[in-house]
Amino acid sequence: MKLDDRKLRILQAIIHSYITNAEPVGSRTISKKYDLGVSSATIRNEMSDLEELGYLIQPYTSAGRIPSDKAYRLYVDSLMEEKLISQKVRNQVRNQLLREIGEIDSLIQNVAKILSQLTNYTSLAIAPQVKQSRLKHIQLVPVNQTKVLVVIVTDTNIIKNTIFRVDKELSCDQLNKISNILNEKIKGHRIYEIGEDLQVSLMNEMYDLRETIKSTINSIVPLINQSLDKTEEVTLYADGVTNIFNFPEYNDVSKAKSFLSFLEDKNSVVDMMLKSGEHDIEITIGSENRYREVQNCSLITATYRLNGKTIGRIGVIGPTRMDYSKVISAVKSIALDMNEILNKYYIK
Repeated sequence: MKLDDRKLRILQAIIHSYITNAEPVGSRTISKKYDLGVSSATIRNEMSDLEELGYLIQPYTSAGRIPSDKAYRLYVDSLMEEKLISQKVRNQVRNQLLREIGEIDSLIQNVAKILSQLTNYTSLAIAPQVKQSRLKHIQLVPVNQTKVLVVIVTDTNIIKNTIFRVDKELSCDQLNKISNILNEKIKGHRIYEIGEDLQVSLMNEMYDLRETIKSTINSIVPLINQSLDKTEEVTLYADGVTNIFNFPEYNDVSKAKSFLSFLEDKNSVVDMMLKSGEHDIEITIGSENRYREVQNCSLITATYRLNGKTIGRIGVIGPTRMDYSKVISAVKSIALDMNEILNKYYIK
């Protein structure tokens, strides 16, 4: 059944009131606080109809009503007016982000922090998967007579370091020569592609090199593999986790404990984030969440891209009574800034 204009205006007022006050809403409250041009009795009748239609819930006998997940879905799809972030705040956020444009992991971690501060909810951010990244540069640096540092930089500016031992001391010139060979042969390959086949190919093409250099190269590629194999597939950052205690819904200790326990399960949180949808902005409300522990929460996520390719997601999770307009605007704005910064500073 399609709701008429009066029902929509009453439902919108109830949602606004409940988001603001976290108290079940009665007809008198709506009549006094919102100029809808109808009597309290009319509002009460309309609220009864909205309850029958599944848009409102009466949590206790003689209590007012609260919005259902169905109501929030209608609200974000059709009724909500987005609160745009001021240009002053946007400039401040952008300046904060620009202070962390070294390694991409630092940028993502900073994004999670800023997003939590802007919204006062719990923020989540997934960093790019290292093994899906391409090698951009490899550099060998002498540490002492028997140790060499290998610095690996990916196309997403993730930097990995590992130290290995050598049987014979190698000069800076020799290490630079090996670095150049590796960059020529390995640069552009995805991390997961570097394996035994590539190592054999390298050795077959380097028959004319000195034995010391060949031996060093032969030992480096497996070490690169070992180092990167230890890297987790996905890095998850969370910030403002304890913000959940600021909301009366989580005065219930068992409810709060369930939420916090879920956030400690990295695999589940990453799965929830990655499967939240394919669009630039996704809003998952209450029971739409596939995990029972967060079916009284809403999740708003956005993708971020490098050179047109989606490489991660950021998001905010909080009670279904969250301030959707504010959070959606914040997530959109930061995702837009991230995309601009990534594509300006991380593409060579």
